[in-house]
Amino acid sequence: MNNLSSPALSRGDRPSKPDAIAVIDISALTAQAFQQQYFLPGIPVVVTGLLANQEPWTLDFLCQHLGDAIFPVRQYGRDRYQQDKRDWADMGSGVTVHSISFRDYADLIRSGQAHQQDLYLARCSLKGTPLEQAPILTDAESTLGLSGSVTPLNLWCGPAGHTSCLHYDPMDGTLMQLVGTKQVTLFPPSQLYNVHPFSVWNHLLHGAKRRAVYSQVYPNQPDFESFPRFRKAVPHRIDITLNPGEILLIPAGWWHEVTSVGDGLVCSVNRWWNVPWGRSLRNWSKWRAHLGSVLGLPHVLGNLVSALPTAARGQKLKEIIQRF
Repeated sequence: MNNLSSPALSRGDRPSKPDAIAVIDISALTAQAFQQQYFLPGIPVVVTGLLANQEPWTLDFLCQHLGDAIFPVRQYGRDRYQQDKRDWADMGSGVTVHSISFRDYADLIRSGQAHQQDLYLARCSLKGTPLEQAPILTDAESTLGLSGSVTPLNLWCGPAGHTSCLHYDPMDGTLMQLVGTKQVTLFPPSQLYNVHPFSVWNHLLHGAKRRAVYSQVYPNQPDFESFPRFRKAVPHRIDITLNPGEILLIPAGWWHEVTSVGDGLVCSVNRWWNVPWGRSLRNWSKWRAHLGSVLGLPHVLGNLVSALPTAARGQKLKEIIQRF
């Protein structure tokens, strides 16, 4: 197995590769330019300067605003990343969760248990919390001319060292980095089958637990014998470092692996947006993901029915729905 890397992108420079990622300060970018050059055509970009005055979302800050809120914590386990992904029983939002208060999760981070067991608070809706309409975040979205959100703001929070493995989303996403640093590896939608995605037919047996939007390959340790087409994807790989105060646009269909680096807490907020129709109709990756969701409906409905008689049905139903 080989470690692969691509040249680091210079901050503030527009890379010459057509599928590379520009890093632009908001002082040099209007909402119209963002929409026309990046959002409408579906081209990733990093925008800086919009979150400069945001109070750091430290553990103390988050406990103050979210302390008693209940969130599902994903239980990944450190040995997962030593396994062949084809042996995984679940992935992404399908991973087993345990719902606890944010204050209790903060204690797990401080004790080191969250790091040891790779316990990660992912895609947790901030709707109904004091941070639902955090002004500097919503103002940043307005400055970029973003509208037509599919989801509320979602919190992604955990100790450094966690990796969200290579996958894509069927919606456009904005990732706002608030505390700590993330290393992001991307591949364009054109590499859909070169990164060896799981089959959509997995959804028939596993519902949302084994998803077709995930790659079977570890991009930093590729098994070329098992996944020979990945060699064709390697030249299209892009690596960036997302620093605090930066916003990354990840258009629908763009493959991304995200790793929290450094020490201590790493915290981001994201939101998903409707894909413009002109691009949506041409985006096979998007429709492929939706096809998988449709195929998984019988399995999901079975889980919903099973949850109804339980005493904690409200929380169980919330956890099942969150997988979508």
